[in-house]
Amino acid sequence: MSQDIEGIVTASREIDAPADAIFALIADPAEQPRWDGNDNLADAAPGQRVRAVGDVFVMTNQNGGVRDNHIVAFTEGREIAWRPAPQGEQPAGHQWGWQLEPLEGGRTRVTHTYDFTALPAEQEKRLAKARLMTADKLMASIDRLAQLAEEGGDS
Repeated sequence: MSQDIEGIVTASREIDAPADAIFALIADPAEQPRWDGNDNLADAAPGQRVRAVGDVFVMTNQNGGVRDNHIVAFTEGREIAWRPAPQGEQPAGHQWGWQLEPLEGGRTRVTHTYDFTALPAEQEKRLAKARLMTADKLMASIDRLAQLAEEGGDS
């Protein structure tokens, strides 16, 4: 678990579940509120399973804000990243990402990254909020994801 450079926060750990099972929980937005360690996500309509770069899924936050999440990286079972934006707007420049590395014995190394290096300086409010993100907060999401995946995803 580390914060490597200014504007990029990462956390990583092994989970005792296969990459495909973990990825299924991440790539289906309706599942995300179940593992969100920031308790920021309220809900997403079912049927938005991400399948490719260019997809957009819609999420409602706890404060009622609706976000369009633009997929910018995608490899089935291995990598997914998105840039959020208020509904109908273009992304401001911050990005959430996940990388999954299958290991021996059905385990997976999961890395969660929050990258706000592309947020422009004039986005002062967003930058101030982005700077509050810590590796511990990212790890909270990984830990919840681990619990769900290790239980088989259906709790």
